Amino acid sequence: MTEKEFPSKEYSDDVAVIHHNEKTVLLVGTAHISQQSADLVKEIIEQEQPDTVCVELDAKRYAALANPQQWKNLDLKQIIRKKQLSTLLVNLVLASYQKKLGGKLGIQPGTELLTAAKTAEQYKIPVELCDRDVRITLRRAWKSTSLWKKFYMMATLLASLFDNTELDEEKLAELRSKDVLSEVMKEIGEALPAAKEALIDERDIFMAEKVKQVAGKRIVAVVGAGHLEGIKRVFPEDNSGKMDTIHTIPPVSKSWKVFGWSIPVAILLSLVIIGFRHGVGEAGSNALYWILANGIPSSIGAVLAFAHPATVVSAFAAAPITSLTPVIGAGYVCAFVQVMTCPPVVKEFEGVSNDMVTLRGWWRNKLLRIFLVFILTGFGSAIGTWVGGYRIFTNLFA
Repeated sequence: MTEKEFPSKEYSDDVAVIHHNEKTVLLVGTAHISQQSADLVKEIIEQEQPDTVCVELDAKRYAALANPQQWKNLDLKQIIRKKQLSTLLVNLVLASYQKKLGGKLGIQPGTELLTAAKTAEQYKIPVELCDRDVRITLRRAWKSTSLWKKFYMMATLLASLFDNTELDEEKLAELRSKDVLSEVMKEIGEALPAAKEALIDERDIFMAEKVKQVAGKRIVAVVGAGHLEGIKRVFPEDNSGKMDTIHTIPPVSKSWKVFGWSIPVAILLSLVIIGFRHGVGEAGSNALYWILANGIPSSIGAVLAFAHPATVVSAFAAAPITSLTPVIGAGYVCAFVQVMTCPPVVKEFEGVSNDMVTLRGWWRNKLLRIFLVFILTGFGSAIGTWVGGYRIFTNLFA
C-alpha cells in the first residue's frame, strides 16, 4: 500500500508547503479572529490526516483557550512577589484588544488554534504546542527597551483599547483575512526594533525549530499569518544553537545593577556628609525633606487610583524606603497592600476585558484598580526621588 500523497491537493495562499529533510510541513497562516481560518484549519486536518499537528500556543495560552474559567486560579499575590504585574497588564491589554475585535467579527480570538487542537484530538492525532512561553516573550521585549520606549509601547497598546472607530464591511473583511495581533506587534516593532526581535523574530525561530523536532514526517503547523513569511525564511537554517538563549530572560547587566545602587548610596552618603559639615539638625532636615518628597507624591498617586486608605498610608511609608533600593519599588508594595485590603471579586475578573476599554472601568474594576495603584504610586515615588535627590545634592554642594 503506497503512502498517501501529502498534501493531497493545493490550498490557498494562506498555506505554505515546506520540505525539510524527510519532513513535509503544511504551514497554515491564520487570522486569530476569523471563522474562515477556523474552517480552513479543520478542513486541512481532516483531509490530510497528518502525523502531528503543531499550534502557535504555549501551555499557558492553551489552558486559557481550553478553559476560559482558569482565571479563578490566578494568584495576584504571587504575581506581585515575582514582579510580573507589568507582564500581566500587557497580557490583559492584548487579550482585551483581540476580544473587542472578535466581538465585532462574531468570533472569539484564538478559535482557529483551539479548533486545530480539538480536530486533531478527534482523529487521535498528536498535538504539539510550538510557541514560546508568552511570559518569556513579554519579559524579553520589556527588558530590551529603554524606559522611555516602555512608556511608548504601553501608550500604543492602551490607545488601541480606546479606539472606537466604526468598522465598515470592507474593513471587517480585511480584519477577517489577517492576523490582527501580529499587525499590532508589527507596528510596535517598526518603532521599537528591539521589541520586535523578541515579539516576532525570535518566535519565528523558536516555532520553526519546534516544528522540526516533532515526531512524524507529515506535519500541519497552524500559526498566525504574521509569522508565515518569517518561519518560511528561517526554516532551512539551523538555529538549534539559539534555542537556549532565546528561551531565557536575560539577566540584569552589572552596569545597570551598579547604577541602580549608586543613587541610594549617593543619597545616604550625602546626608552623612551634610551632617558632618552642617550638623545633625541640617542632615535631619534634608532627611525629612526626602521622606516628604517621596511619600507625598506616592500617596497622592494612591488617592488618584481610589486606593484603600491602608494603601494610601503604605504609599507614604514605603516610597521613601523603596526609593533607596532597586530591589523593589513602591508600586509593588502598594499593589500588594491593595490586593490584601480590597481583593477583586469574580465578576471583576470576568468583566476585565470590557472594563479595560473605558476610562471609568479602570477605576470601577478592582483588578484594574490594582494596576492603577501600581502605576500611579510608582510614578509618584519616581518624581519624589528626583525632587528629593536634587534638594539633597544642592545642599551638599552649596
